[in-house]
Amino acid sequence: MNAVPPPHPSLHRREFVAFVAAIMAVNALGVDLMLPALPAIGHELGIASANARQWIVTAYIFGFGLGQLAYGPLADRFGRKPVLLITLAGFVAASLFAAGAQTFAALLVARLLQGLMSASTRVLAVAIVRDSYSGRQMARISSLAQMIFFLVPIVAPSLGQGLLTLGPWRFIFYALGAFAAVVLSWALVRLPETLPVARRRPISIASLTQAYRETLTNRYSIGYALAGSLTFGGIIAFVSSAQQVFTDTFHAGARFTLLFGLCALAMGSAAFANSRLVERLGTRVISQAGVLALIALSLAHMLIARLGLETLGVYVLFQALSMACIGLCGSNFGAMAMQPVGHIAGTASSVQGFITSIGAVAAGSIIGQAYDGTTFPLALGYLCIGIGALAIVLVVERGRLFRPHVE
Repeated sequence: MNAVPPPHPSLHRREFVAFVAAIMAVNALGVDLMLPALPAIGHELGIASANARQWIVTAYIFGFGLGQLAYGPLADRFGRKPVLLITLAGFVAASLFAAGAQTFAALLVARLLQGLMSASTRVLAVAIVRDSYSGRQMARISSLAQMIFFLVPIVAPSLGQGLLTLGPWRFIFYALGAFAAVVLSWALVRLPETLPVARRRPISIASLTQAYRETLTNRYSIGYALAGSLTFGGIIAFVSSAQQVFTDTFHAGARFTLLFGLCALAMGSAAFANSRLVERLGTRVISQAGVLALIALSLAHMLIARLGLETLGVYVLFQALSMACIGLCGSNFGAMAMQPVGHIAGTASSVQGFITSIGAVAAGSIIGQAYDGTTFPLALGYLCIGIGALAIVLVVERGRLFRPHVE
């Protein structure tokens, strides 16, 4: 396999991948770091319903999706670096606001603001990679970055638990602000501007309308963004309800961080495998195989859950395998969605990110709020996600699966 060259002479490929992963990790930590603290937050702020605590996660994701609409056009007009620096500073400020929240409503507002600021990380990570690579090389670089990114959920709950031993749950938000400040400093010192002045686009109604129309009418762009929203929704459903499932259903709260990490490790391993195989097999073959495997796993999981045969070990096995399937879909769906709109990468990434995140919040919230003390709603939700994603892929690919394609 030929080595992928560095995108810029001043930035080694390994540092480029690590930096993109660090940008993405700001968002991942924003979601996962406070999971062990949800019961403590609920107790101190008077959140009566356990399911209501899920809104601490979904409010963040909602802001994350909403903010992406703005950052693409701004990044296409002013460049990637200045937008990233300003929003990382905003994330630090929102984290301090969250740390000082005295009511549940104030915390939700702070989480919404955190999501709005971190939305730039998704848009700019995709745009920076697309500025530098395309096709299967883009999918490979994205997979390598996502492999590191997926390792964050493995350690994040343990880090959050460790912070809780040092002080109250508010320490977690101070830690989020500190990490964002480190990434901000890294970007300020090391990140080159990846969008040349000659390729920048003015912000005008005409240019935005043209870019939005092109993104929303290209069947690959919109189709794979919608498919990605469903698989991302599966992640949100698991993350938002994981603490309840492990603690309330299986009475394994003491092992929550370990078991959560095992499921996240499966997703990270799938992303690593994808980075090794995607240039040989292609994004279509791998992602479509992942969707079909997710459907089969979900059917088996539903049957076992309905028959009352599920144990903690069985659940972890099925959840880990399902997360691995989602890991095989995520970066490939994203790469295929971006491929035909690379010349408007910033705006296209923001539109696709908005669709993916808002759709994921809707799907993930429906599944998460359906939690009834058993894992059956989660298994059923994953089946619906798999069938929905497969239907979208069939429409996009005009009914053909595993077809050869030069990407």
